[in-house]
Amino acid sequence: MAEPLVRPGTEADAPEVARIWEGGWREVHLGNVPDELVRVRTSESFRARARQRVPDTSVAEVAGVVAGFVMVDGEEVDQVYVDAGHRGSGVASLLLAEAARRVAAGGHDRAWLAVVSANARARRFYEREGWTDEGLFIHEAPVEGGTVPVECHRMVRDLAQA
Repeated sequence: MAEPLVRPGTEADAPEVARIWEGGWREVHLGNVPDELVRVRTSESFRARARQRVPDTSVAEVAGVVAGFVMVDGEEVDQVYVDAGHRGSGVASLLLAEAARRVAAGGHDRAWLAVVSANARARRFYEREGWTDEGLFIHEAPVEGGTVPVECHRMVRDLAQA
């Protein structure tokens, strides 16, 4: 397998980012978030958000193909998804390292991310990567015209130790 390359996302990456994001989101979130959120997370919503978030996105590319992505918003690692065919390959670790670098470059000494409570596999992965579970909180998932409350775990990483 070719070595992954992490680079800034481009507009040309948006369709692939949307595909990976939608597939990964549905795999973990269906049945674990309010129906109201599921209803608004349509294929078009993922395509539109992927286009809007290009400036916040870094992608991992393997042999010229987008294998995963991460989005950073200030000190929040907002989205981390890896295509199913690249899971277990180290791509997620590279994306998290890039996210930590970007958060630190933005002047923050601590990064955080939200993980849906039912996603124990992701929480275990983040803990192996040096993140700490600070426990449950209600994440306000953005939707057009407002937010939807979602029970999540807040994972944090002290970047001075990263």
